[in-house]
Amino acid sequence: MSGINSSQIWHPCTQMKGFEPIVAESASGLYIYDAQGKKYADMISSWWCNLLGHCHPRVNAAVKAQLDKLEHVIFANFTHEKAAELCERLTKILPAGLEKFFFTDNGSSAVEAAMKMSFQYFRQTGGGQRTKFMALKGGYHGETLGALSAGALDLYAQKFKPLLFDVIRLDEQNAQEMFAAHGSETCALIVEPIIQMAAGMRIYPPEFLKKLRQLCDQYGVHLIADEIATGFGRTGKMFACGGKWDGKPESRNRAADSGVCPDIMCLSKGLTGGYMPMALTVTTNEIYEAFYGKEPFLHSHTYSGSALACAAAVEVLKIFEEEPILQTAQDNAQYFAQLVKEIFPNARHIGLINAFELPNAAEFARRATEKGVLMRPLGDVLYFNPPLNIERYQMEEVIEITSKLVGTI
Repeated sequence: MSGINSSQIWHPCTQMKGFEPIVAESASGLYIYDAQGKKYADMISSWWCNLLGHCHPRVNAAVKAQLDKLEHVIFANFTHEKAAELCERLTKILPAGLEKFFFTDNGSSAVEAAMKMSFQYFRQTGGGQRTKFMALKGGYHGETLGALSAGALDLYAQKFKPLLFDVIRLDEQNAQEMFAAHGSETCALIVEPIIQMAAGMRIYPPEFLKKLRQLCDQYGVHLIADEIATGFGRTGKMFACGGKWDGKPESRNRAADSGVCPDIMCLSKGLTGGYMPMALTVTTNEIYEAFYGKEPFLHSHTYSGSALACAAAVEVLKIFEEEPILQTAQDNAQYFAQLVKEIFPNARHIGLINAFELPNAAEFARRATEKGVLMRPLGDVLYFNPPLNIERYQMEEVIEITSKLVGTI
């Protein structure tokens, strides 16, 4: 433990008996360094949020500059420059129609806000019969009770089922049937666009997402896109459900694809580059107008609109604009996928995310971490989800280390 006593800390998702955590002393770029100076390649982006590497000098400088100006202010009474700038910058790259920003402080809270927002919208627009929600089978949307209800993973929800409310579950086979049966009583369908990450990096066709958009339109149901884990370049596009910008300068001011525009989008994780806890529930003017001059949306968080988090997020967006982050990640994605397939032939990938099944995934992850490659299993699935600016020599280094473990466990 190198001189520190962590026995009072209760770590998340961890059996504490016999557990000995790694003491993180410092970090830079892809690497985390422990108290003995050993480095670990962070191939899970520290729970998928570390977008541009640890201690990015530009983001560091932005947060430090903001700290000397304004750290936090009650967001119910005040606003501030960085929050306004963040919303303005995001409006330029989000799917069309998403123009109103509600600040929360973590992904689960953004999901809770989205569901409550949809529910209250219908209560205030004559749709009071709509009291239910739909979600995709295998989905994951966070671990507060509302978000946990929307999810469908027994790993997280099983023990708490008596506390959860029922949600209508869809898949590619029954979506039409479920909408026909329940569309008129449903507020919103919540989905992780294109890839269900906590479900083992399960990828589904974009055509299914478009079909869900059509069904939502047909039955008057809101579509909530949970882009907490998929947003900001993780799938090779800025947003998994589509958007206005694909990272190429020549397409910055036109539609870059024929993606799906949701009614509500949840953002977090990479939003601040993994620096500060912050989340956004972004919606349309139509939904916003249902509250304007009427019953307000009574949902709040103490650290909503954190000036420090906004400063980090603004700088992340500036880096995307001024440096070829997304284009480089797109160029490197196929190269990395080829390296991964050489040792894990069953691997699947989208963007820089690569996932593969292993019957001994937990032990493999443990051994890989011992060797200096940070990994975590999702059941029997292991994955790489590195920062977008990982370099090719670093990919090769990681593959060399992990390849030596294949067949030894």
